[in-house]
Amino acid sequence: MPRVRSLIVQVDVDTAGRAHNCQANGRHRIERGEVRLKVTNGRGWDHYCRACALTIIDRDAQKLAELLQRVTAADAKNPV
Repeated sequence: MPRVRSLIVQVDVDTAGRAHNCQANGRHRIERGEVRLKVTNGRGWDHYCRACALTIIDRDAQKLAELLQRVTAADAKNPV
């Protein structure tokens, strides 16, 4: 049986080891010790501040909810 894939790429939440700017908004500064969202971008990682992380997670949760609704609606039309 084939492996079931995930729509969620590799993500993690960690604390910044040093201060740096947010990948989404250069005006947002992530200070050392602050919580940040860590998302893989191929070989490396992109780091997002808490405010941008919440926006990203909320937006993607809405997209997943819409996908679920579309699959459920299609399933109701075409029962297996």
